Amino acid sequence: MRIGIPAETRPGETRVAATPETVKKLAARHQIVVQAGAGLPASIPDEAYAAAGAQIASAQEAYGCAIVLKVRAPDDAERALMPTGTVLIGMLNPFDAGNIAAMATAGLSAFALEAVPRITRAQSMDVLSSQANIAGYKAVLVAANTYQRFMPMLMTAAGTVKAARVLIMGVGVAGLQAIATAKRLGAVIEASDVRPPVKEQVESLGAKFLDVPFLTDEEKEIAKGSGGYARAMPADWMRRQAELVHERAKLADIIITTALIPGRAAPVLISEETVKAMKPGSVIVDLAVEQGGNCPLSELGKTVVKHGVYIVGEPNLATLVAADASALYARNVLDFLKLIIDKDDLLLIDREDEIIKASLVCAGGEVLRK
Repeated sequence: MRIGIPAETRPGETRVAATPETVKKLAARHQIVVQAGAGLPASIPDEAYAAAGAQIASAQEAYGCAIVLKVRAPDDAERALMPTGTVLIGMLNPFDAGNIAAMATAGLSAFALEAVPRITRAQSMDVLSSQANIAGYKAVLVAANTYQRFMPMLMTAAGTVKAARVLIMGVGVAGLQAIATAKRLGAVIEASDVRPPVKEQVESLGAKFLDVPFLTDEEKEIAKGSGGYARAMPADWMRRQAELVHERAKLADIIITTALIPGRAAPVLISEETVKAMKPGSVIVDLAVEQGGNCPLSELGKTVVKHGVYIVGEPNLATLVAADASALYARNVLDFLKLIIDKDDLLLIDREDEIIKASLVCAGGEVLRK
């Protein structure tokens, strides 16, 4: 089987879909074609791929393989390089109907790894978790770099410096890693989420959970989430949460927002009124900026100062840790490949498998995800 790893062309994308570690495992039984320079943004030279058993070739050769591994969805030019019937695996944005339709028209069999269900058997393929973990870590470092004071409490001959107060909004994988990282840096941390079970996780990491009571059975049911993801809460609960967040935000030095709802715009958690009430020099890092942002003042790809508050709208923070982000992503992809390649090293796509069924967005010219 010929497996191609092309270079990513989307602006700012530094990751690569395979590393020498995963190429070495694949090359034992398959022919691996890596586009020249594909790994350079992730600090992986062509020589490392060649030493692992890969053939270094052109983009056309990488895209001409039976299976193509990517990080992000292909653009028009990249789709044109893939023959009909190519199996494409990557983070393809399954909620982008136009993108899926274009891949279907191109005759691709495309697997969107973001759609892999969050079940025990698929944990090693969970690209959202592996990349969100990195984003949560990096968000704290970006915030610390932007913040004009120390994170930990310091007792010096010149006096005592108070620890920074950090508020984490949304306690999924990114939020939990942000809590752990901020704790290591000595901050005082509070966290908020719509899902009651995360309270124990928050407290186990040394943070205080901001608890908004549920007043109705409907609120309790929605708060359980779906498939490991949060669901949009009723308006009255959101109002009560906003009031509590507003009060805690006024005391915070750093706020990191991570709340996302698959297929929908990110919920607004930090209003402009709240920003106005925050201390001058405070920092907001909005991890949801690509989906519209948890703060309406966030600007995609920019760090802006609004009402005296620094608001960081850096998209896709995992790309700032390209080497490790690529390593984790490549292992996710490697485990996914085991599902569609049988013991005889032949392509076998079992559409009855729940992981395959959930992630296969188009095949045979047909859009499978509506």
